[in-house]
Amino acid sequence: MKNYLTYLLFSLLVPVFANAQGLDNLLRSNGRIYVVIGVILIIFIGIILYLIRIERKINKLEKQNH
Repeated sequence: MKNYLTYLLFSLLVPVFANAQGLDNLLRSNGRIYVVIGVILIIFIGIILYLIRIERKINKLEKQNH
């Protein structure tokens, strides 16, 4: 089952990576690559802040239980 899932994931991702070069050229020619990078950074920073907040809440709950 694990090999099947690995094969399925690989077969789904290969066309995405093969087409990424063309998409990259399109985004660079239109100047939209900076928008994409900006959105990715905003999402990444949001995830990091969310994880820090959850970690603080967990630490607070652990201190209350001990």
